Amino acid sequence: MPFAQITMIEGRTKEQKAALIKEVTEAIHNSIGAPRENIRVALYEVSKADWGIGGETMEKLRP
Repeated sequence: MPFAQITMIEGRTKEQKAALIKEVTEAIHNSIGAPRENIRVALYEVSKADWGIGGETMEKLRP
């Protein structure tokens, strides 16, 4: 059972997240042949204050 974990900065719509889950599922299915019903995708959203690049938070870099 393939399990994909995706961590991203919060702010996407429910529709965008649903599309991402669908596309990742298809990519896994197409690349390794796993049945779609066995593929799991988990999205983890992180706030800009909790995501850092180069020693700065995303909140500071991209308000």
